[in-house]
Formats: sequence, structure tokens, C-alpha cells
Amino acid sequence: MNTAAFKIANKLLTGQGAVEQLALELPRLNITNPLIVTDAILIKSGTVEQVLKQLGERRYGIYDGVEPEPEIAIVEACAKVYRDGGHDGLIGVGGGSAIDIAKAVAGYVGHDGALEELFGVDQIKRKGPPLIAIPTTAGTGSEVTNVSILSDKQAQLKKGIVSDYLLPDVALVSPLMTLTCPRGVTAASGVDALVHAVESYLSVNASPITDALAIGAIKLIAKALPKAYANPADLVAREDMATASLMAGMAFGNAGVGAVHALAYPLGGRFNIAHGVSNALLLPYVMAWNKLACVERMAEIAAALGVQTHGLSDKAAADLAVEAMAELCASVDIPKGMRSFGVPEDAIPAMAEEASKIDRLMRNNPRRLTAGDIEQIYRAAY
Repeated sequence: MNTAAFKIANKLLTGQGAVEQLALELPRLNITNPLIVTDAILIKSGTVEQVLKQLGERRYGIYDGVEPEPEIAIVEACAKVYRDGGHDGLIGVGGGSAIDIAKAVAGYVGHDGALEELFGVDQIKRKGPPLIAIPTTAGTGSEVTNVSILSDKQAQLKKGIVSDYLLPDVALVSPLMTLTCPRGVTAASGVDALVHAVESYLSVNASPITDALAIGAIKLIAKALPKAYANPADLVAREDMATASLMAGMAFGNAGVGAVHALAYPLGGRFNIAHGVSNALLLPYVMAWNKLACVERMAEIAAALGVQTHGLSDKAAADLAVEAMAELCASVDIPKGMRSFGVPEDAIPAMAEEASKIDRLMRNNPRRLTAGDIEQIYRAAY
């Protein structure tokens, strides 16, 4: 076996009482005046109040300007609030957008140059202020990864800052924080977690550790996501999804993701489609294309999804994996087809060209894809 590294947040605290540990973690990290990075909806829903209760008499500030698919300008605005408020730590409370902004600010406030200089891999040269991540969705895994994804509206692309300095110091993962998550977000973020698990399992960088996490996550999501979607108050399903998202995050944070994410970036960047939905739209079609290069692993994914594969050939089981994935997406009302989002068909060639150049992701994919191949996938998903 080749040498494999494994990295996650420095400390994980999980379970229903995880957020209550915040009061102990703040002094351990010498945080006396944290900036809470979140969005206005989570404040209105009362979700952020669960965090504020743990702060005691401590000073704090709130930046609530995070938006879905956040733009680069939000990092600049949040960093200004951080500096002006004399803050000494960050608490990201929300879905992947809020946590990604908190991570980007943590990397940016200690940087002497422009934010754009940090895009790419290992461009952050030193550790920033301490960072605590508290997810309120079960999907992105941002609380345990070293990536922050931002939208560049001018370029109509999503760009990543990748650095181990972005790994949170603490991740507090509680299913109670996801109870106010809307059904549509539950579905999109849940399928996003599923994509993370599937792509990390099929990645050329997969290892026995990431394999175990990925397959475990797929099994949990297949059972729990429809239940959490049907009954948002089902705390057992919510806890299973929080666990699955965490496992999938640990898997893809080390093995990487591939063509699904690469193809989703231009789609989301150009047409402002939520990241989880973009992934869900493309997942079955990319799986079908990748099947030739990883048929045995696809058969194992089918079994993890609950397909009865006994007595079937790997190819037959792999075919059923693609069908099962499409059925699972349909069961939580993920729309089918890019055309349902108003994507013009004549945009496909340009998107294919853009996706083919996202080498950071495409090199993880089990099958090599040309721009022409990617165009065929987009058309199948249209």
C-alpha cells in the first residue's frame, strides 16, 4: 500500500450535548472575544441562541451576512468585522457556507496580501486565529476538511482555498443543531454528503481508512436521509445523518472528490444552483460514466445502498448502484435535469471546457475524462 496521510479537525465532539462543550473549549483555545459567523435565517430561527447560551459573560460579535454559495466579497466583509472588533477567534455556525467563510477568514486575517493570493493549494503560510465549527446541516463535512469554497461571480466559477491551516481546531457536531434545517436543505445537503462518500470511495487516493468511513456513510445515508426528509423531527435519523456527514467529510477530506464536484462547479457558478443540488443532478450520470474503471467498487456501493447483489455479476450490481442512486435522489424530491433550472443547452460546451480544467478534482477521478466526455455527461443530465 502507498503511504497515506489522514487529517481532520484537531478535536471532534459529537452527540446531542456537543454544543454544551463550547464553554470548555473557548478558554482552552484562549478565545476571549469570538466572532460568530452565521446567517440571518439561523439567528431568526433561534439556532444561534443555543451557541450564545454557552458564552456566559464573554464578549462576542456576530457576523450574519453569510449567503448560500458565498462570494469572495463576503470574506472581505467578515474579515473587516473581525479586525474592527478586536476578535481573537472564530465560531462558524451554519451549513458549509458559514463554516467555509469562517475558515477563509481564519486564513485571511493573518495574511499580508490579497485574498486572491490564497486560492489554490497550500498558499496560506501560517496558522490563523483559533476556529471552532458548529454545523447546522448534515452534508458538507466542512467542519473536518481543509477546504473553503467560494464563488467568483466575475469568472462564474467556484474557487477553493486548500490548506491544512484551515482545519478547525474543534468541531462540535450535534443533531440538535440540525432540527430547524428546512426539508429542501435536508435533502440537498444529505445528497451532498452521499456524493462525498461515493466519490471518496471511488477516488484513486482512497485508503482502507477512507473506504471504511465512506461505505459506513453510504449505509447510514441510504437509511436515514428519507426518514429525516419525511419527518424533520426524527432525532434518530438526524443523528445518523450528522454522523454520516461527518464520516463522509473525513473520507473526502483525505481521499478527495472527483468529477461530480468538478462538473458541479461551473453549473453552480454560472447558474447559482445550490452546491448540493448541483452534485445531486450529476451524480448518477457521472457514476454511469465512471463504472467502466471501477466496476467492483460500484458493486460494493450498490450493496451499501441496500441493493440485493447476491448472485449478480459486478457489472449487473454496478448498474443497479446507478439506479439506486437515482431513486434515492428522487425519493427526497431532488429535481431531475439541468433544464429544470433554466440552464440553456448552448452553455454546455463552455461548462465542459471549464470543468475539464479543474485538475485538483479531476485527477482524483477513477476514469480520465476529456472535455468531450464531460460534454456527453452534461447532455445526459440535461
